[in-house]
Amino acid sequence: MTPEISGEDRSAGASESGALEADVAVIGGGVVGHGIAWEARRSGRSVVLIDEAPGSGASWAAAGMLAPVSELHYQEEGLLELMLESSARWPEFAATLTAGEDAGYLTTPTLAVGADPADRRALMDLRDVQRAHGLNVEPLTIREARSREPLLSPAISCALDIPADHQVDPRKLVRAVAAELAGHGQEIAAAEGYAVREHAAGLLWDGARVCGVRLAGGGTVRTAETVVASGLAAAHLQNLPEGLLLPLRPVYGDILRLGVPAHLQPLLTATVRGMVRGVPVYVVPRRDGTVVIGATQREDGVPGTSAGGVYQLLRDAQALLPAVAELELLEATARARPGTPDNAPLLGRVPAHGQGGGTDVAGLIIATGFFRHGVLLTPAAAAICRQLMDGITDPRWAAFRPGRFSPGLPDPLGPAAALSPILG
Repeated sequence: MTPEISGEDRSAGASESGALEADVAVIGGGVVGHGIAWEARRSGRSVVLIDEAPGSGASWAAAGMLAPVSELHYQEEGLLELMLESSARWPEFAATLTAGEDAGYLTTPTLAVGADPADRRALMDLRDVQRAHGLNVEPLTIREARSREPLLSPAISCALDIPADHQVDPRKLVRAVAAELAGHGQEIAAAEGYAVREHAAGLLWDGARVCGVRLAGGGTVRTAETVVASGLAAAHLQNLPEGLLLPLRPVYGDILRLGVPAHLQPLLTATVRGMVRGVPVYVVPRRDGTVVIGATQREDGVPGTSAGGVYQLLRDAQALLPAVAELELLEATARARPGTPDNAPLLGRVPAHGQGGGTDVAGLIIATGFFRHGVLLTPAAAAICRQLMDGITDPRWAAFRPGRFSPGLPDPLGPAAALSPILG
């Protein structure tokens, strides 16, 4: 029997048939999946999160920049409202994590820095776009920038202050949300009190309604709502709704973690997002005396760390911060992020095949394809999923509906409502 959702705090457990039962199943244990599970639990629903190795995918490699201003890209302006909405939700979202685990949320600003005159022109052109959208980006003199960050190279061509762009440590964040879920008064026959460490094989259906998840090991999780938040794996889930296409592509990124020796601490107090000969690079300082360097994007299908990518990151970071050459290389990691044809998420309910506009598949929410923005968009994605569970649809987010690339599904908004496609 699928449990009814109520506003009361519910427990979850095993049914007489041995299947787990809960109000909500979340497939995918990354930052987005954990955030959605936590929001559902806060609403009084019982939750099961299904993932073989929670937090080990793209979230493990992510730098965690919360940067709606810096991440405004040409032809992706349709994402801006969602990014700003989520950025505004971050302080409250972080404040809910009170179980004792530090989520690594910091409101330190971001500096955008150019290496040469061409980089300066590119950053100033982007600033024009940012300011046209009402975003605060203020130029600094080189002297002002180096007074704030003394280890910046004196040869940089420009610096801009972006006070609204912050950061969080995704690894700490997953642990903090997991601690909340495990200790939030829910008794469930699953590891850690909330997680089933198995692969989700496919969806369960009760007629035209999704009623849970079939596990690869043969077990089942029976639910009133199922949220598919499993990144690239979402497209391979069995028994997806008829006609639904999830065109996800793997976009790999190389990430370096380096230790800062005592005599150089702090290497930085703010995140630095640089442009070096037209190539982006960022350096994110952590409170534990380490820094994260990244920005590579490749679609070569090679899952391991790229030697060329590591070289490029160290070379370009050193151009902006010469002291990078003195740091200790602790880790080089690569993970694939799920990209979509328009680089925007697949987020919402799925139109029912063969039905008129406005009829959705009951019991199912898709939340994947977050590409570069998964960590930033976690609070907004969680809030949107909770609203959908409550029967609320916000028209602001209709352009991100997951069926927009599925020609066989009804589209109540028409094709013109979709975001502009950006391939590659």
